[in-house]
Amino acid sequence: MTDRTTTSRTDIRGFRAGDGPQVVEVWRRSAPADSVSADRFRSLVLLDTNFDPEGLRVAVDGDRVVGAAYAVRRLTPMTGTDLEPEQGWIPFFFVDPDARGRGLGRRLLADALAWLHGHGRTQVDFSSYTPNYVLPGLDAETYPEAARLLESLGFRTLYEAEAMDRGLVGYRFPEEVARRVEELTARGYRFGTPSDDDLVDLFALAGSHFGPDWACTIRACLAAGTPLDRIVVVRDPAGRMIGWAMHGAFDAVDERFGPIGVLEEMRGTGLGEVLLHLVLERMRARRAHSAWFLWTGAQSPAGHMYRKTGFTTTRVFRVMRRTAAR
Repeated sequence: MTDRTTTSRTDIRGFRAGDGPQVVEVWRRSAPADSVSADRFRSLVLLDTNFDPEGLRVAVDGDRVVGAAYAVRRLTPMTGTDLEPEQGWIPFFFVDPDARGRGLGRRLLADALAWLHGHGRTQVDFSSYTPNYVLPGLDAETYPEAARLLESLGFRTLYEAEAMDRGLVGYRFPEEVARRVEELTARGYRFGTPSDDDLVDLFALAGSHFGPDWACTIRACLAAGTPLDRIVVVRDPAGRMIGWAMHGAFDAVDERFGPIGVLEEMRGTGLGEVLLHLVLERMRARRAHSAWFLWTGAQSPAGHMYRKTGFTTTRVFRVMRRTAAR
């Protein structure tokens, strides 16, 4: 009887001015492994060009926020004019621990899905929204109840992404990689920090060969003040930019490595490993104690390269999708 009364008093509505501090606090209590600060919430959600306050579905019990589910669709194209009219995302949802066991999580997700469907979105991903993803997907080991709930609502795993870490205390640039740098340099390859003018080629390389979100990420972090020396680029003997690696691109966190990219035709030459170590060397020079990132394929060439370099898997995320009829 108590549960039914409490549930009936819990309303779900769009985000309103004044909700922010409570949303952040309930998020912290609900997902302590992935806590958020007020400034990060502002950056990831409120300042997102695709943010619609009605899409941030907030559960309130009286004047108290007890949960939220964020539904988002493109209002601004990532590139060109493509608004991905059938695609929607749910980057996060949570319920206050004191309000669980009453079906509120299911209500929130159903409400968020209905909101997206009302805007024509028939394909919904959890939670690989770019450019402002919170996590690549669902960490089912940390949040088993959330995994069961998403699956019961029709979400299916597309693939898994691995987060990895590597300690940098005592890091030394490997001698074999140093020799490889010397060999490539002698053949006319040039490694270094990009100049302002080099950014034109960097954006073209990232956007054309690795996805528009990568170019947007690099552009956004530099516009926000990330120094150019966080990036290492490489040009081939003909002067063509063929790869880059960097750190500090996300949330101005110096210890977060990536993104990194090498033209597909140049893979297998050792360039990726060289770029990785050139950036790790710079990170250690800045007194970083570790290097970490959130997303790589376990069996991808990049995944094998990271493990060879001493990275180990710390978390596994399921990228999930739900497809519904129109």
